[in-house]
Amino acid sequence: MLTDTALKNLRPKARAYKSTDRDGMYVYVSTGGAISFRYDYRFNGRRETLTLGRYGSAGLTLAQARERLIEVKKAIADGVSPAVEKQRAKRRLKEAHDFAQVAHPARHDRGQGERRRPARPLRRRRNL
Repeated sequence: MLTDTALKNLRPKARAYKSTDRDGMYVYVSTGGAISFRYDYRFNGRRETLTLGRYGSAGLTLAQARERLIEVKKAIADGVSPAVEKQRAKRRLKEAHDFAQVAHPARHDRGQGERRRPARPLRRRRNL
């Protein structure tokens, strides 16, 4: 079982490695030194991995990761795959951002009251 002191003392190695906690959760330490909480589970006969979050001052504490794990286990018991839901949420957010740029390009490119291009006198070519 992991403790906060044990997490602080984890150091990167030449290869990424795992350090187990309780209830199937583990900590993944990358070669760059990033520490993230993960959970492996089976859903519809397939093994899936969910990253709960990163450890550190800007990320999760061990207690918060354990609380998220409880929520994830409840979702799995209800028949919802948390990993798939997380991917769908990311996709929806990206599509919403892309749609806003496509639907309202004028808001992103020019200010209020500006024309798309300067007015020019109409020119006609004459064949002489």
